[in-house]
Amino acid sequence: MKNAVVLVSGGMDSAVVLAMARAQGFVPYALSVQYGQRHTSELDAAARMAAALGAAAHKVVNVDLRSIGGSALTDDIQVPVRTGEEPGGEGIPVTYVPARNTIMLSIALGWAEVLGAADIFCGVNAVDYSGYPDCRPEFIAAFQTLANLATKAGVEGAGIVVHAPLQFMGKAQIVREGVALGVDFSSTVSCYNADAAGRACGHCDACRLRAAGFAEAGVADPTRYA
Repeated sequence: MKNAVVLVSGGMDSAVVLAMARAQGFVPYALSVQYGQRHTSELDAAARMAAALGAAAHKVVNVDLRSIGGSALTDDIQVPVRTGEEPGGEGIPVTYVPARNTIMLSIALGWAEVLGAADIFCGVNAVDYSGYPDCRPEFIAAFQTLANLATKAGVEGAGIVVHAPLQFMGKAQIVREGVALGVDFSSTVSCYNADAAGRACGHCDACRLRAAGFAEAGVADPTRYA
């Protein structure tokens, strides 16, 4: 069995990725980042998922992205909410956090080298997502290239592989995959505006994508709403 670092945010996607890594025979080391996000209930969820899905360890690293701001998740900018069926609008939304995935993957890369792990898993998605540039396949491919240029493991070892198994899956597919792998979605937190108890607002983009995924999959939505 090989070690792998799995980025775990506390949301439904990363929980499924953690379960997938374990099902593929990896020993998963769960990594979460407290980057100054609006709430920490998702980190509580990440700890629950790491324990429930058999992570060998769960590490939380602190990075202060709130100090640079620039996002509704790290600054005093209102998270967009939608009360009807209106579209989310054009362009990259204000919930995009500048450099977040680059920073998280870089930390995962460092821990992978320490662990002697050649594999990193993340839950980025290029289908049901909000238009974030660091969720695109081109970004994952470019980061893997960087990982193999910038590390001892890449130069002297067998190299680093960045896995993004949900990249081309819709939310309904992700729900079905999670159900098949025994993921308890009721313990995950996806909402941008979740309260301290992890209850979802039901109106932000993350909540609406999540709810639509359960509906399309024909699975009862276990989300706890405020």
